[in-house]
Amino acid sequence: MVEPKVELASISLFRATPAQIEETRRRRWPHLGGTLSLAEYITRDEEMDVLEHAQEGKMITWVLAPRENPTTLDFMCACRTYKRASLVAYPPSSPSGPNSVHETTSYGVAAVFTPPSKRGRGYARHMMCLLHWVTASRDNLPEFPEAWGTPPEEVADAGGGLFSVLWSDVGEEFYHSAGPEGKGGGWEKRGPVSTVWEVGTEEGDDEGWKWLTQEQLKGLWNHDAGLIRKELENMLVKNESYEVGRPTALVTCLPTNGVAAFQIPRATYGSNFSMAGGFWGVQSLSNPDTYASWSVEMQPPPPTLIVTRLRASEDTFPGLIAKIKQAARRSGIRKVEVWNLRAGLRDIAEKTGGQTFIRSEHLPQIVWYGPGTTKNVEWVHNEKFCWC
Repeated sequence: MVEPKVELASISLFRATPAQIEETRRRRWPHLGGTLSLAEYITRDEEMDVLEHAQEGKMITWVLAPRENPTTLDFMCACRTYKRASLVAYPPSSPSGPNSVHETTSYGVAAVFTPPSKRGRGYARHMMCLLHWVTASRDNLPEFPEAWGTPPEEVADAGGGLFSVLWSDVGEEFYHSAGPEGKGGGWEKRGPVSTVWEVGTEEGDDEGWKWLTQEQLKGLWNHDAGLIRKELENMLVKNESYEVGRPTALVTCLPTNGVAAFQIPRATYGSNFSMAGGFWGVQSLSNPDTYASWSVEMQPPPPTLIVTRLRASEDTFPGLIAKIKQAARRSGIRKVEVWNLRAGLRDIAEKTGGQTFIRSEHLPQIVWYGPGTTKNVEWVHNEKFCWC
């Protein structure tokens, strides 16, 4: 039964109680649980919520609920946010600290869900509009719309975000329409580009390469974060070509604090799958700044090895992709996918058998809260490692 719509001013966004968090899981399970039982689905979320990427208040579940009864289990819809360490770089033309790279905070948004009985009332869109008001610095937001009542209460562990990202499976427009004033100005699509390879039968030896376990990957992420910062610094002075033309800022999430590590247990929970040798990454011994990590997409079958982070030059990329295909083949996987290869590697990918296309799902979208507009912000390292 579809319920009557309520006035937007009578509802607001609240940090979910433990009981509301469990209710969100029960609601999502019939639609998103896949092969997991309800108990397995709830347990999976509980186990993911204590991993490093979610610890110390970095993960928050939000509910859209009546102001007069914010703890009710009959809330309208829900979502989650993940607070993340990130970087922002300002090019020479920027008025905000030109030629500089700074640490900042961003948010990943996930698990946006409205139960069928409450759909068609604009609740999810209103929730996303309100979400800006709890994740961004309010000094960077416009005046709160009077028709919505008062802004959501500020919450400990939230706020201070300079940008926010999500991956849409409902097209681009829904999230773009959900700005902080409710009239556009929300998340904008960036680079939904995939490159895929059929694995084939070619086999090679392991000379010159080091296979990496999950534990060994943990030691790579701090090194990777340092290289990402250097890359941003170099991009400022090289005046490279950008996806957005002349950016006023360049931003990236970082793989540290469990962000990249989360991809593996999230993908493999409840399955008997394991990579051959327990290896989830590879690194060149002659050039340690060439490496890749991966996870697997179990659904829909057959599984796909999906690269979560890749770093290579035009010279080292062919060897690296050969090792990634080898890891997939040894694990019984027939296809490899990489998100958003930089332009210099896409031509080489084609020569190695890769096919590049624009995805119609998992659309990366970003919203910027700093000076200027989202359309002039370049999202660097828009890869699978920061998906949530």
